[in-house]
Amino acid sequence: MKWHEMEIQDVAESVSTDRESGLSGNEVEARYAKFGYNELQEAEKTSALLLFLGQFKDFMVLVLLGATVISAFLGEYIDAVAIVAIVLMNGILGFFQERRAEKSLEALKQLSAPQVSCLREGDWVRIPSREVVPGDIIKFTAGDRIGADLRLLSVKSLEIEESALTGESIPVQKSSEALKLKDPGLGDLSNMAFMGTLVTRGSGIGLTVGTGMKTAMGQIADLLQSAESMDTPLQKRLEQLGKILIVTALFLTALVVGAGVLQGHSLYAMFLAGVSLAVAAIPEGLPAIVTVALSLGVQRMIKQKSIVRKLPAVETLGCASVICSDKTGTMTQNKMTVTDIWSGGKHWKVSGTGFETSGAFTFKDRTISPKEEKALHQILTFGMLCNTAELKDEENESRIDGDPTEGAMLIAGMKAGLTRPSLRNSFKIIEEFPFDSARKMMSVIAEDSAGNRFVVTKGAPDVLLGLSGQVLWEDRQEYMSTKYAQRIKESIESMASKALRTIAVAYKPVNPGRELNQEEAEKDLVFVGLQGMIDPPRPEVKQAIKECRAAGIKTVMITGDHVITARAIANQLDLLPPGGKVMEGSALNKLSEEELEKTAENVYVFARVSPEHKLKIVKALQNRGHIVAMTGDGVNDAPAIKAADIGISMGITGTDVAKEASSLILADDNFATIKSAIREGRNIYENIRKFIRYLLASNVGEILVMLFAMLLALPLPLVPIQILWVNLVTDGLPAMALGLDQPEGNLMSRKPRHPKEGVFSRGLGWKVLSRGFLIGAATLAAFMFIYYKDPENLAYAQTIAFATLVMAQLIHVFDCRSEKSIFDRNPFENLYLLGAVASSILLMLAVIYYPPLQPIFKTVAIEPRDWILVMGMAALPTFLLAGSLLTRKS
Repeated sequence: MKWHEMEIQDVAESVSTDRESGLSGNEVEARYAKFGYNELQEAEKTSALLLFLGQFKDFMVLVLLGATVISAFLGEYIDAVAIVAIVLMNGILGFFQERRAEKSLEALKQLSAPQVSCLREGDWVRIPSREVVPGDIIKFTAGDRIGADLRLLSVKSLEIEESALTGESIPVQKSSEALKLKDPGLGDLSNMAFMGTLVTRGSGIGLTVGTGMKTAMGQIADLLQSAESMDTPLQKRLEQLGKILIVTALFLTALVVGAGVLQGHSLYAMFLAGVSLAVAAIPEGLPAIVTVALSLGVQRMIKQKSIVRKLPAVETLGCASVICSDKTGTMTQNKMTVTDIWSGGKHWKVSGTGFETSGAFTFKDRTISPKEEKALHQILTFGMLCNTAELKDEENESRIDGDPTEGAMLIAGMKAGLTRPSLRNSFKIIEEFPFDSARKMMSVIAEDSAGNRFVVTKGAPDVLLGLSGQVLWEDRQEYMSTKYAQRIKESIESMASKALRTIAVAYKPVNPGRELNQEEAEKDLVFVGLQGMIDPPRPEVKQAIKECRAAGIKTVMITGDHVITARAIANQLDLLPPGGKVMEGSALNKLSEEELEKTAENVYVFARVSPEHKLKIVKALQNRGHIVAMTGDGVNDAPAIKAADIGISMGITGTDVAKEASSLILADDNFATIKSAIREGRNIYENIRKFIRYLLASNVGEILVMLFAMLLALPLPLVPIQILWVNLVTDGLPAMALGLDQPEGNLMSRKPRHPKEGVFSRGLGWKVLSRGFLIGAATLAAFMFIYYKDPENLAYAQTIAFATLVMAQLIHVFDCRSEKSIFDRNPFENLYLLGAVASSILLMLAVIYYPPLQPIFKTVAIEPRDWILVMGMAALPTFLLAGSLLTRKS
C-alpha cells in the first residue's frame, strides 16, 4: 500500500489501531501469529552435520585417514579402528567447541538488540524492537534507531539520517502530511521512517506499517548477511604462527622418518609414525581454542555487565592505557539528588541518595521534622506542585518518569512525607506554563481546598531573583532589599562552589476571579528559597579509578558539565593527582594539534566540551601512543566512540547511535564495570598465552623424544596410536581448562601490554623450547633406562615412555599457570584444570591397565615400583627449572 499518500486517520483504520491507546495484548498476540517477529531473516546457518563433517577437512587429518586406509589394507585392523576412533573423538571435541562459540555470539546479538518505546493498552512501554507488530505506535527521539517502517503521525523538528537505504548522508527533514508524488524514491518519502535509520534531531511518533522482511531494510538483508566476521589481531598472528609451526613440524617429522628408515625401521611403520607425529605436533586446534577462550571470556564479561559487540575489543582491552569517561551516569549515579535546601535564612541538609524516599533533614547537625519548619515544608510542597515528574517502580527498580531535576525535587518532598495523592486532594492545578529554555522557568497556577489561588514558579535562581519583589524570611514576607538579595546570592554561590545545581522556588497569591497570562503570572514574585542538588558519584568508582591507576591506566573525565561541577566530582573520586590539570573546552580551542598532544598528557578533566572536542582529545592521546577507551551515551559521543581503540557505550541511557558505534556496552552504565572488563580482557590474553605455551612445549617434547631416539639408533619410544592419544587427551582437555584459569593476583598491577607485543614475548619462546627439550629428554631417559634393562620387552619400555610423557605434560600444565613458577599459584584455584588432569590420568591408566585396550594402544601393565621412575622423570623438567629459578631469586 502507498502509505505516504494516505491521511493519518485512513492509515490507522487500515491497520486497525486505536491512536489513543495502541494495540491490546490479545491483538498483539494475534499479529505475532500472523506476521511473525520483527526481524530480518538470517542466512541459512551451517547444519550441525556439516559443522561436524567440517572438523575432518584439515589436511593432516585427511592424510591420517589415508594412512588408516593403508593400515586396514595391510591387515592392521586394530590400528585402523583405533585411529578412526581417535579422529572421531577429536572431531566431536572440535564440533562442541565451535558450537559453543556460535551460541555465545548468538546470545550477544540478542543482548545488544535495540529497544523501542511503544504504546500498548494506553501505556508507553519499552520493548525489544523484534516484538513490534504492524499497527504498533512508536515514539522516538534524537539518537534512537527506528525499529520498523513507520508512517509518521506527528513530528517535532524531526530529521532522520537514511544513508543505509538511500546513500544520502544528509539527514532528511520529516513531516506528517500526506504526499502526492509520482514515482517517488525512498528519499522522497518525508512522512515515512524506515527500519534501521537514525534519528539525528527532534522527535516523533509513528504508526508501524511494515516489520521484518516487509520493510525497506528487508530488501537489503541479503547484503547485510553476507558481511564476514573479522578475525582478531591475535587470531591473525596465530594464523601466521601456525604456518611457521606447520613447516617446522613437517621438517622435523621428515627428519624423524628419514632417520628411522636409515636406522632400519620399515618405511610403513615410519610413515605411520611420521603422520601421527605431524598431526600431534601441529597445533591445528589453536584457532578453535582461541575462539572458545574469547567467547567464554565474553560470557564471563556479560555476567559482569559488559556486553562485547566486537570480539577484537576483548583483546584490545588488555592494551588500554587511557580511559576517557563521561561523567554523568558512568562515574555518577545519574540520579539527581537534593542534598541542600535554603529558605528564609536557614540551611538544611538532606540525606539519602538516588530514588530512595527515605532520608533525614538536619539543621546545624540536628535532625528536625520538616512539618515543624514552615519555610522548609513550604518549599518542599511548592517543589512538588510545580512538577510533572513521577516515580515509577518497574521490575523491582525505581525510575523517574520526567525531568531529572524535577525528579530530585519530587523525591525530596517524599522524604518529608508528601505524596502525589495527598497533594491532589489538597490542591488543584488550574493552569500550567511549561518550562522553556528562553524563560528558564516553569509555573503553575494552583488552588487549595479553601479556594485560595496562587502561582508557584521554579527556575534559574538569577532569573527568579530578578522577578521577585519580596522574600520569605524567617516565616515572614519581607521587601527584597539589597541586603536580602545579597544573602540569596551568597547562598547560590555557596551551593555552586560545592558543585550543586541550584533551583529557585517562588510564589505569589492571586485573585481567584482573575485570569493571568504567562507574563503576568511570572512577575512580582515572593522568593521562597533554593534547592541544591547533585548527581552523586557512584561509591565503587573511587576504588576502580585507584585500581586502574595501579594498572598503569590513566582515567580522564570528559564532560559537558560546568568546570566547578567536574572538578568537585573529580576530587571526590580522587581522580585528580597532584599537579593534574582541568581544562575547559574554550581553552582547548586555542591549542594546535601538537600543543594539545603535549598538554593532554597532564590533563585529567575536560569540562564544557563539544563532540568535536571529544574527538580531538581521543586523537591527541592516540597520537601520543596511547590505546584509548572512550565511553559515552549520546549521539554527540558517537564520533569519539567510533574513533577510539575501544568504544564503550551505555546500556541503560545510551542511544542506539552510540551503541552502534561501540565495541563494548556497559549494561549497568558503571565505570567500575570498565575496570572489570579490562581485567577480564587481560586475563583472556594471558590464558591464551598459557595454552599456547602448554601446547607448543608438549608438541616440542613429542617431536624431540622421537627425533633423539632415531638419531641414537633406538627403537620407536612411542607407537603412532600412543602419539595420537597424547594429542587428543593429554593436550586437548588441559589446554581448554587453561582458558578458564583465574587471573594472577598481580594482573592489575602490571602496566598495559603493547598492542604489537608478540605471542612469544616476555620469555615465552624460551620457556616453550626449554620445557619441551626437558620433557623430550626425560621421556627418552625413562625409555632408555627400561629398554637397556630388558631389550626384549620393547612394549614395556614404550609404555613407560608413554606414561612418562603424559605425566610430564600434566605436571607442566600447572607450571604454565604462572609467568614465574609453579609454586606461585594455588592448584585448587582452577577446578576445571584439576578435573581435566584427573580425567587424563584416569584415561591413561585405562589404556595401560584395562586389558581390552592394551592391544589397541600397544601397552602393558606397569609394575608399581616403576611408577617411581615415571613420576620422578616426569616431574624433573618442571621442578628442575622451578628450582633453578628459586636459586636465582635467593
